[in-house]
Amino acid sequence: MTRIIADISVSLDGFVTGPDPGPDNGLGTGGEALHTWAFSDDPDDRRILREGTLRSGAVVLGRRLFDQVDGPDGWDDTTGYGAGEVGRPAFVVVTGSPPESVRLTDLDWTFVTTGLHDALAVAREHAEAASARAGKDLDVVLMGGGATIGSAFDAGLVDTLSLHVAPVVLGAGTPLFTGGTPRTLVRRGVTPTSTATHLTYDCCRT
Repeated sequence: MTRIIADISVSLDGFVTGPDPGPDNGLGTGGEALHTWAFSDDPDDRRILREGTLRSGAVVLGRRLFDQVDGPDGWDDTTGYGAGEVGRPAFVVVTGSPPESVRLTDLDWTFVTTGLHDALAVAREHAEAASARAGKDLDVVLMGGGATIGSAFDAGLVDTLSLHVAPVVLGAGTPLFTGGTPRTLVRRGVTPTSTATHLTYDCCRT
């Protein structure tokens, strides 16, 4: 069964970027520390990255994050989604309007202008098709940004929440949670490493 998995790195004080994020400062000031684990040689970090990307039948992201990863200082062959660990899943972008051009033309981009629900539905179709080709269940992974994941979580659209908690306090930035309906989650896994504490929760969907 295809699940909706929200997967994101976060600081101890709940931020998914540092202060002043933008096209020329993608993760904000100090935000690079959030993703140290993804470039670590720790075997548990490598395993978690590998397992997380291998389950990806489709990936959903918001427009601001797309503009960063597709920008001139964004993804390349060594820093793309699961670089070196996964094939090329379909990418679905939630946006008000499609971009005029795309730099990363070798990736499968779909731009959905009718909201998050429709974007997840399109991503699920991609993931189910990928599952049929692979002969195993693959998931839809919500990779961010924080507002996209927060909106999906608040709307009860997330099955599993996967957090990579970095040992850093940023003080300000983009918060992952900004309110919404209180929820009690069920913890399914915790793996501490030298660079992060990896937490997995089952969510109660509405």
